[in-house]
Amino acid sequence: MSRHATALDLHGAGTPGTAPASPAARLDRALALAVESAAALLVLVEIAVLFSGVVARYVFHAPLIWSDELASILFLWLSMLGAVVALQRGEHMRMTGLVGRVGPGARALLETLAVTAPIAFLLMILHPAVDYAVEEQFIVTPALEISNAWRAAAIPTGVALMLAAAVFRLMRVAPPRTVVMAVALTVGLAGLFWLLGPVLKPLGQANLVIFFVGLVAANVFAGVPIAFSFALATFGYLALTTSTPLLVMVGRLDEGMSHLILLAVPLFVFLGLLIEMTGMARAMIQFLASLLGHVRGGLSYVLIGAMYLVSGISGSKIADMAAIAPVLFPEMKKRGAPPGDLVALLAATGAQTETIPPSIVLITIGSVTGVSIAALFAGGLLPAVVLGAALCAVVWWRYRNEDLSHVERTPAREIARLAVVALPAILLPFVIRAAVVEGVATATEVSTIGIAYSALAGLLIYRRFDWSRLRSMLIETASLTGAIIFIVGCATAMAWGLTQSGFSQDLARWMSGIPGGGYGFLAISIVAFIILGSVLEGIPAIVLFGPLLFPIARDAGVHEVHYAMVVIFAMGIGLFAPPFGVGYYGACAISKVHPDEGLRHIWGYVAALLVGLVVVAAVPWISTGFLPF
Repeated sequence: MSRHATALDLHGAGTPGTAPASPAARLDRALALAVESAAALLVLVEIAVLFSGVVARYVFHAPLIWSDELASILFLWLSMLGAVVALQRGEHMRMTGLVGRVGPGARALLETLAVTAPIAFLLMILHPAVDYAVEEQFIVTPALEISNAWRAAAIPTGVALMLAAAVFRLMRVAPPRTVVMAVALTVGLAGLFWLLGPVLKPLGQANLVIFFVGLVAANVFAGVPIAFSFALATFGYLALTTSTPLLVMVGRLDEGMSHLILLAVPLFVFLGLLIEMTGMARAMIQFLASLLGHVRGGLSYVLIGAMYLVSGISGSKIADMAAIAPVLFPEMKKRGAPPGDLVALLAATGAQTETIPPSIVLITIGSVTGVSIAALFAGGLLPAVVLGAALCAVVWWRYRNEDLSHVERTPAREIARLAVVALPAILLPFVIRAAVVEGVATATEVSTIGIAYSALAGLLIYRRFDWSRLRSMLIETASLTGAIIFIVGCATAMAWGLTQSGFSQDLARWMSGIPGGGYGFLAISIVAFIILGSVLEGIPAIVLFGPLLFPIARDAGVHEVHYAMVVIFAMGIGLFAPPFGVGYYGACAISKVHPDEGLRHIWGYVAALLVGLVVVAAVPWISTGFLPF
């Protein structure tokens, strides 16, 4: 999973020596500061509440019956405020492949449409969101015994703040003429769909193609954030072709954002940032480099191994790659490795490690499909080893003639010293995975323990804890959480609309007729998710199609954990393969290597990933052999 920020000015702040900021710019900055501070505080409070619940349950054996309920209330507020921060910073997931290939004038218009389209949705959903919060005031929460309106009010509040943030952003992204054109085009298209309402309603299921294929594709390729692309299509379909109250869409949005399992998302995101900040990631990499640095292609093997160890904890592949590339790449370049090969391998490892727990993708797929998180964690380790072995084979071939005459072997005493230093860091990922798989604690509980462990390790063992970075880490956690959870909510609403239309039953009938039984179904799914991963990115594709396809997989005789591994890898290959996969461009940005340099090298790694995926798909035991039955 990755984020792809736009190339626009994200903050709108003036630079020293320029004219004083306008009142609108000052108001924009004040809004950003207030929302970021509130979101950062919510992350801290969320960690404190959940950690208190863990201590009360496991240390004092006196569970706090209100802790999960309070955490759930705070989580919805955190998700909505995080979505506001992501909108202010331009960090909502979007596809910019087409936008980057058009001329300057068209690009400016598309970038502006990427702001006006969300404004249109937010304006239309604000009133139903307020009505939804008012309706929820009559429900009393079981543990805290307060009105559920305290929780539901997060949705209209977040919508209103996103609307304000989007308007301010619109004022700074483009000249007034381009803004007028984008606003006119958005209003014109919305008016056209409204006028066509009486014509669309009798079309029945043909509307699914118009809204969920045509409108979604048009928005995604135009660079509109994926969450808002889903939301606009769902809103248009429900408002214009059905009699469903739009209050229901807000309810589905709330439902998608309120899975208790998703509470682990911000905690693991913050944990990943903490591991990098405290130097734990660097310690792991230095130890691996001391073991393999003298082997041909050794640092490439270290890159694959390091991504295996740290991957999945932060929730962002960009964060994983940013923790590893700066440590390894200078030495790899000094040894003569082509920069294009380095960025190609980095991108390939991003796809290879998508199933390694505690992957946010695994947590998300478990939340929307009902598959056991512990089973997914247990099933994800070995498939990643298979794909890693395929990548190692390519590395061996490419570096079989590498000249290492100038490279000194690390002395055994130094290796032992680095091993001792790295041991606390190396143990953490395995303890997290083992605790969840063995049922000792939930993913959410383990993440709070991991945060406490990493903070203590940074303060007492590694003596590296940059307090000045803490606020920015909390804000980054809130932004990524908001971007992820808002997509989950919008995709849940869209999936509900598809289900109510009867599409899921039609899809099941069509898929059941695919020749080849379970293996034919897996083959079709691989092709579909590679395409979906390149266009929609990982989590949106999983959330949208997971609830529809997993029941079909079970009916076809495919184990749900096996199916999860196959579709996650297929999605990952699409996400990190050029020309559309934004993960590849994220790897290029981290490596400071031009994308064109990696194109010549990446296809060998992509082929290796595909071979590994075919092996995982063909041998279910790789995914299910270590599951407790």
